[in-house]
Amino acid sequence: MSNKLQKKKFELATKKLEQWQDREEWFFNREHTEVYEDYYEGRYKRAEVWQKKVLAKLIQKDERIETLLEYGCGTTRFTRWWQEIGIEATGADISPFMLGEGNKHFDGDLVWADSHHMPFKNNTFDALAFIATFAYYDDPIKVIREAVRVGKYGMIFGIMNRNSTKVMRRRVQEVFGANPYYETANFYTPNKLINTIHEALEGRLYEIEWTATGLPKWFPVQRWGLPIGDFFGLHVKLTDVE
Repeated sequence: MSNKLQKKKFELATKKLEQWQDREEWFFNREHTEVYEDYYEGRYKRAEVWQKKVLAKLIQKDERIETLLEYGCGTTRFTRWWQEIGIEATGADISPFMLGEGNKHFDGDLVWADSHHMPFKNNTFDALAFIATFAYYDDPIKVIREAVRVGKYGMIFGIMNRNSTKVMRRRVQEVFGANPYYETANFYTPNKLINTIHEALEGRLYEIEWTATGLPKWFPVQRWGLPIGDFFGLHVKLTDVE
């Protein structure tokens, strides 16, 4: 199929994709998705390094995890990294524009699908990952239940801390129309996310561990078990499966 025809088919398929969950989202806008990688390569680079350190330490404690599905994979920034640390990764996203960018960087499998209705059989993967995406879900309880249906051994989250100075600063920016990225986001503190998990997984047996990072460069530590910092990683290890 020619590139011209492929582009035409893609434009027809995405012509009406301006909203998700009955609201406009920045990740349905090429103006933002086409420069998303630049964000990580610029001022956010140091934060990404520490986020990956936290996530790696959490997930590698469960030696059962060999395969992983990352939902909200975006441009596959972290999907590629799971591969680098020895986990076979697949990416999924609701935004075809994000996946289009991700396809330029990742040679693994990518799926265009909604996290509320995961098109996979039970226990298809060892784990599910939600990095910088869980705050955008309209029904987080349903997403978590889908995640443990598809991911046999549990889930890992990487998410902005609702009480961080960065979130507060960007909320102020929104008032002046300067930052569209958080307008529809519902961020969590560690306790709020844990309570959401408890509600979703009632009757299941599991362990939860989390670590915060995103602390100022001058701070004496860069990761700890206090709910202070711009970002926290949280791992749910299911213990009622073999």
